[in-house]
Amino acid sequence: MAKEKLQFVCNQCGHVTNKWAGQCTACKQWNCIDEVKIPKTTSSGKSNRYANYSGDNKIQKLGQVSTEKQARTATDIKELDRVLGGGLVPGSVILLGGDPGIGKSTLLLQVTAHITQSINPLYVTGEESLAQIAMRANRLGLMVDDLSCMAETSLETIMATVLQQNPDLVVIDSIQTLFSEELTSIPGSVSQVKETAAQLVRMAKQHKITVILVGHVTKDGSIAGPRILEHMVDTVLYFESDGNSRFRVLRALKNRFGAVNEIGVFAMTERGVREVDNPSAIFLSEHKADKPGSVVMVTREGTRPLLVEIQALVDQSPLGNPRRLSVGLEHNRLAMLLAVMHRMCGLSIHDHDVFLNAVGGIKITETAADLAILMAILSSFKNRYLPAGTVVFGEVGLTGEIRPVQNGEDRLKEASQHGFKTAIIPKANAGQWTKNLGMKVITVSEVNEVLDLI
Repeated sequence: MAKEKLQFVCNQCGHVTNKWAGQCTACKQWNCIDEVKIPKTTSSGKSNRYANYSGDNKIQKLGQVSTEKQARTATDIKELDRVLGGGLVPGSVILLGGDPGIGKSTLLLQVTAHITQSINPLYVTGEESLAQIAMRANRLGLMVDDLSCMAETSLETIMATVLQQNPDLVVIDSIQTLFSEELTSIPGSVSQVKETAAQLVRMAKQHKITVILVGHVTKDGSIAGPRILEHMVDTVLYFESDGNSRFRVLRALKNRFGAVNEIGVFAMTERGVREVDNPSAIFLSEHKADKPGSVVMVTREGTRPLLVEIQALVDQSPLGNPRRLSVGLEHNRLAMLLAVMHRMCGLSIHDHDVFLNAVGGIKITETAADLAILMAILSSFKNRYLPAGTVVFGEVGLTGEIRPVQNGEDRLKEASQHGFKTAIIPKANAGQWTKNLGMKVITVSEVNEVLDLI
């Protein structure tokens, strides 16, 4: 019988120590150290093998390794396929995270129901009964007569079933409910999540089975469990929403088979999760051009340009310390742009509250939003609005220069397709190709030139 040794593991960050302590020395959290018994394995034990171990330890020249392109399996949900890079790759492991009730299980149930005509999926649930799964499928109107489902939390039982049935796709809902009989810790603990995920990754690589793991999230929005979980898998997807909208954004935080930061847009309806083919129209559905403080910009998420409305509200502050609040945009970037506006334009709003919002719940981190933010603030401060059909993008430097951004042509084409007739862009982004878009292009090179446009 294998010997066991004691370890003390932080249930927040996974840090391992040899003795108990009230505070974790790695993440500085209190009362988070758990005692874990870990079986001691030999060098030939499966726990020490690489995820793609095949029993052959011969060294190979990299040029001799087969690089044949593996056929992807489309999920019949275009927005999901876009985020994945074209579909499901055999042998890949995907981690899907998101807030409770946002639609993770609903989306995966729809995927497995649609894909039964092309491959053999297996849906494993550790949180619901099979009756609950069937009720949801009936409510969504899904054809699930041939869908194989299993309610189980034991890792050994699940793996034995998978090796016996040999499915092409396995959905685990969720990884925090699984437990391995080799460990004495409770399901959801750091050691259980790490070991069960490692075993599933090893199985996926050896048998060319696509595995999708559903992951819970913590209070701060990160995926629960050790951070190594995200390193072990091939793709990390995050399902997010602003909480007040029926629209959902699926974002790729890591993808070994496609573009990172690619997004897919969905709408939650009574018939389940439905994909949105034209996200720009959704984000601009309530846009009113004759309102001060409203500016439309073109941002890029992965390979997709999106039209997003930036709203600003500048108001006299009754407080001694005026508020600076931004939703969907970087707070530090807002402080920098206010300083540039004061220094280069001579406009001081130190006694005004400034509120900034990216409409639609989308989060914008790229610097191409700088010029739109600056113009939205000026528009609200002066109580003037831009002409209808105007789109703005550009980066603002600390010395007041307007810098070019990447993919300017794609941004303007997206705006032109949605009926925008005027564009305010950096001078360096202009070219001969802008004449073929049917748009009036206004170029700026310094911040003080913006004052004449509002």
